[in-house]
Amino acid sequence: MGYLSETELRKMNFKSLGRDVKISSKASIYGSELMEIGDYSRVDDFCILSGKVSIGRYCHVTPMCLIAGGQPGVELNDFCTLAYGVKLFAQSDDYSGESMVNSLIPPEYKRERFAAVVLERQVIIGTNSVVFPGVTVAEGCAIGAMTLVVTSTDPWGVYIGSPARWLKARKRDLNELEKRFLRETGV
Repeated sequence: MGYLSETELRKMNFKSLGRDVKISSKASIYGSELMEIGDYSRVDDFCILSGKVSIGRYCHVTPMCLIAGGQPGVELNDFCTLAYGVKLFAQSDDYSGESMVNSLIPPEYKRERFAAVVLERQVIIGTNSVVFPGVTVAEGCAIGAMTLVVTSTDPWGVYIGSPARWLKARKRDLNELEKRFLRETGV
C-alpha cells in the first residue's frame, strides 16, 4: 500500500490535517477543503470520502469504506475504527416512491434526508455494516459485522443485526488502556 506524501496531502487543501496522517494513494477524496483529519489517523486503499468529514486522532478507516458526509457531515471521534467495507451516510434518498431519486435529479423533485452521523470515542464498526443519516453511535460501542444502524445507540453496547439491536454490554477496560497508551507515547 502506498501512501500520499506529506507534500501531496498538503496540496489537497484539507480544512485541517494532523500529524503523521496516512492516506492511501488509492483512496478517493472529494471535497477535501471540508475535511478535518486528526493526528495519526489512516485511510486505506479503495476508500471514498466525500463532503464534510471529520476524523479524530488515531482513527483507522480500513480498505473499501465509504464515508459520505455531504453537507450535514460525518464525525469520527478519537480511536474509532471502520472495518472493511463499512458505509456511513449523512444523506439518503426517499425510497417511498413519493419523490424521484438519484443524484442526477434536481432537488425540487426529490425528498432527501440530510442528518449528521456521529461516532463517539472508541467506536468500532464491523465489516460491511451501514450507518444511516442522523445516527449517533455512542461512546465505546461495537457494531457487529453486517449490521444496519438506523437509530442511535446507548454507550458501551455491542449491537448486531438488521436493524441493529443491543446484544450485550461492552467492557470498558480500553479506557484505562487508552490512558496508559497516551501517557506512555507522550501524545
